[in-house]
Amino acid sequence: MPTITLSVPEDIKKDMEESKEINWSEVARAAIKTKIAQLKILKAITAKSKLTEKDALELGRKIFLNK
Repeated sequence: MPTITLSVPEDIKKDMEESKEINWSEVARAAIKTKIAQLKILKAITAKSKLTEKDALELGRKIFLNK
């Protein structure tokens, strides 16, 4: 299995060290796997979309910023 190095801020590392019983590598693997699954769904949804990036940004502003 390939290895990656992950950098975290000192405060997070300290909190992780307080819970040594947790397999942090497994937590990271699960989070990465979940994000990849979400991205695959997003790509499947957007593959047939005719919405341009400009349109999507404008729609996002309208939805989230009420502008």
